[in-house]
Formats: sequence, structure tokens, C-alpha cells
Amino acid sequence: MQRLWLLFAQTVTVGLAIWFIVTTLKPEWAAGSRTSRVASPVAMVEAPAGASPAQSSYREAARVAMPAVVNIFTTKGARQPKTPFMDDPLFRRFFGEQEDRQFSLGSGVVVSPEGYVLTNNHVIETADEIEIALADGRKAVAKVVGTDPETDLAVVKINLQNLPSITLGHADEAKVGDVVLAIGNPFGVGQTVTMGIISALGRNHLGINTFENFIQTDAAINPGNSGGALIDVSGNLLGINTAIYSRSGGSLGIGFAIPVTTVKTVMESIISTGQVVRGWIGVEPQDITPELAESFGLAKKSGAIIAGVLKGGPADRAGMRPGDILMAVEGKPVSDTTDMLNLIAQLTPGNKARMTVLRKGQEATVEVVVGKRPRPRREDQE
Repeated sequence: MQRLWLLFAQTVTVGLAIWFIVTTLKPEWAAGSRTSRVASPVAMVEAPAGASPAQSSYREAARVAMPAVVNIFTTKGARQPKTPFMDDPLFRRFFGEQEDRQFSLGSGVVVSPEGYVLTNNHVIETADEIEIALADGRKAVAKVVGTDPETDLAVVKINLQNLPSITLGHADEAKVGDVVLAIGNPFGVGQTVTMGIISALGRNHLGINTFENFIQTDAAINPGNSGGALIDVSGNLLGINTAIYSRSGGSLGIGFAIPVTTVKTVMESIISTGQVVRGWIGVEPQDITPELAESFGLAKKSGAIIAGVLKGGPADRAGMRPGDILMAVEGKPVSDTTDMLNLIAQLTPGNKARMTVLRKGQEATVEVVVGKRPRPRREDQE
């Protein structure tokens, strides 16, 4: 009897313990749920669908700028070698007068709803036909408004309605280390966005253009990106991608863009007059090397040596001579030949400009009637 009573007491104790667990901990199976859940071995937090991107995302900048960046397809009729056989009508009857076509591609940026598109001059300079493809799928034939080979910029125009246009940024406020995005059509794969930083500002003496003031970036720029947009993190245009430094033809992290300050000046001049008018005085400048500075007895290397003077040109008529060192233009100091070209280019043709030269150790002021810079002659394409 005592053993039975002990067994009954144990049974009641176990039952009470089970009841306590069921009512206190309330696992899902005890609440009537038919689903079981396996606990994750790692604690994780999952963001809800549609959550805002992290601050490190640049999707908004890309969304704003991408519709205004276009693909440019150009076509050129390749010249056939001249042979006496092509003068024979019988030969032409059998072989025809077929003309090979050369196709190339690049990028461009819509800068106004009126249809003006900026690109590089080298993208369209030899083209017979230019076709623009927008990000929304529309296509249109473009006509050249004007070109500026010395900055490698060109403006073309398309006639389409409701065109997206990019907002011009402030390249003069950009700093080394700022994040930038490059948008274009590399290798013809389609519109592509790459990210990097501004690596340097004011790059020149690269031998790419006559007038150089490049933004250097490590954002990937490849063939086909030429003429595309370099934008800031707000989607504003900072520059037009124009060249890369590469030994393989691909991106090595050194790309160059023409800053929007230059772009705006050139673009407005082309749209209003069809060309870019710059000042010119007709001299051949040379940078001052340490050896030349020593031979001229110069305490500093600033200025530009006048190595040659065009006979009958503006500088010649003003009395400037080979061997003079140009020190200042309209009171602005000249640091080197690039600086000299930029300062003179900003002068208005027909106006007089005061220039300070160093001649045999003595400073002198020369008044030059500024001429109009001739457009560079493009060599015939073979």
C-alpha cells in the first residue's frame, strides 16, 4: 500500500511539472500551432523589403544622371584603294562598287531639353552618320553643331521631345578624394556605371589636347566611355570623360575628364556661334628648364620662353622677340607654357593686351593687338 502511494505521489509530481512547463514557457506546439520552427545557429537581423539603401549607396545619383547619358554610334565610309581595274565598266559590273563601312561607338551627355548633346570631338570627327541611342530606347540621327579639336569637345543636336538633361555641377569645388561615378557605354556592352574618387585636379602636360586641365579619376573608364559623364554623388555633371592611360587598352585606374568649367565655356560658344574663338599672338613658347634658367640667370623657373615669333603676327608687330621671357599677361603671372596658352586664349581678338616680358634681365611692357587663334588643320585621313 505504501509503495502504491509513493508511485501515485511521483506521478502527480511529474504531471504538475509538465503542466508548469506548458503554461509558463508556452512553446508553439502547446498553443495549438501545427508549424515547428528551427532556431538559427547565428543571430541575424533582416531588413524589411523596400528599406532605404545605406548611405554608401549611390543609386540615387545614378538614377538622376543615367537617363541623360546616351550611346553614340558613328558610321564612316572607308576609302577603297584606287586601282585601274575600277575604271573598267566590265570589272565594276562583275565586282560592283561596294564601299566598306566602319562603325565606332562612344558616349554623350544631353545638356538641354532642346536636344544639345555633348561628346568628344574624336568620337564624331570623321563620321558620315551619327546616331544617338537614349537610355529609354529611343534613337535619333544627330547633326553636328560645332567642334573644338583643341579641347576635344563637340556638340551635336537631335530632334526629340521630352529629353532628359543633366544638371551641371561645380568642378571648381571638387577636391581630391571626392567620390565620383563614370557613366558610359564601355566596349559597347550597354550603359554602365563605375565608381571611384578624384585622384588629382588640374592635370596638364599630358600631350592629349592643346588646352589641358583634366580631372584625374580611378573610376573605370574604357573604350566607348569617351564623351560620357563624370558625376558627383548628387548626380551633377563634373566632367566629360575623354581619355585613359593604358598599355593594354583597358582601364588601369588612370582616367581623365574635361572639367565642366571648360565644358560650359566651349559648349556655350559652339551653340551661339558654331565655333570657339580664342586669342592668339603668334609665338612658339618653350618651358623653362633648370638648365635654361641657369643660362638666362633666372632666380626662378616661372614664365615661358619665346622660342619663335611668327613674322607679321601680333607679337612681331608689337616688338616681341625670340629669347624674350613672357612673365605676365594682363597682370596675371605666367607659370609655364600651358598657363601662357590658357591666359592668351581667354583674350578677346581685336583688343589690346599688356604683356610683361623679361629681356636681357630687364622687365618691359609690350602692348599686343590680340589676333584670332587659327583652327588646327586636320590631317587627311588615309
